[in-house]
Amino acid sequence: MAIARKRQVSLVDTKYYHCISRCVRRAFLCGEDHFTGQSYEHRRGWVEDKLGELAKIFCIDVCAYAVMSNHTHLVLYVDDKKANRLNDKAIVIRWHKLCKGTVLTQKYIQGEKLSKVELIFFNQTVKQYRERLASISWFMRLLNENIARRANKEDNCTGRFWEGRFKSQALLDEAALAACMAYVDLNPIRAKMANTPEKSDHTSAQVRLICAKEGKQPKQLLRFAGMPRQVMPKGLPFELKSYLELVELTGRVMREGKHGHIDNMTLPLLERLNISSENWLKLTTQFTRVFHGAVGRPVSQEGYCENLNRKRRANISNCAKLFA
Repeated sequence: MAIARKRQVSLVDTKYYHCISRCVRRAFLCGEDHFTGQSYEHRRGWVEDKLGELAKIFCIDVCAYAVMSNHTHLVLYVDDKKANRLNDKAIVIRWHKLCKGTVLTQKYIQGEKLSKVELIFFNQTVKQYRERLASISWFMRLLNENIARRANKEDNCTGRFWEGRFKSQALLDEAALAACMAYVDLNPIRAKMANTPEKSDHTSAQVRLICAKEGKQPKQLLRFAGMPRQVMPKGLPFELKSYLELVELTGRVMREGKHGHIDNMTLPLLERLNISSENWLKLTTQFTRVFHGAVGRPVSQEGYCENLNRKRRANISNCAKLFA
């Protein structure tokens, strides 16, 4: 039985989550259908564009993504503190970019005065909108619904486009976050759709590499803040250069029948994360095979399960083995 979303998300333990959506019957509905020869490649651009649009509105940042032929991978950061900082007007304006809102929210934006009774209902609505703007479920709902409607309209059909609700994994510590991001960025290379990260279309790795050539970081993605993070409290806890080098070298050793090795110049990052090069390769090639729930070291798992009142600790043996 599927676990309720509220029992998977614990912002006290982590704000990073890995989300996966797969097309119905695992058909090639986003890429090229090898059976009919028809190309749906342009739909990958739909996903990428909508993702960037929603990231500007929601209080959720995109850390990594890969839009594949029949599924999408996202690593998201939930900025609930930002949602709580925004005033009522900012919350309503953001929500109106997504939906029409209510009669009361429309009156408020137009500058009309609300009665005491209307204010009570208005405040309840704003509270709901504030929660939704920091909700992974609403983010994924609006992303997937938009793509499904456009695809069905193009195909002149009705019915499901995605096979079910999206899957999510809590990334409980830096080691889990780094491994999952690299796994997502290297998806096209594992699928033999590209040879290098810079040629991996519709991925965050390609976007970051293009901007890195100009000495910049992409605005549509969460920045790499490095360590320590006193100057920039919000941001990925790695150095951009170290992460990109690690992804590049990991991609080089992903060859069929070869185990490969990690070059010495990337060892400091792996040493800080306390991951051996052998375990790193397994994590970045089989992440979703070996983990089916929250991911992180046993210590991180304990706090997460305790806060969600969950007795069963999923993946505990694999976490202990691969992150040791």
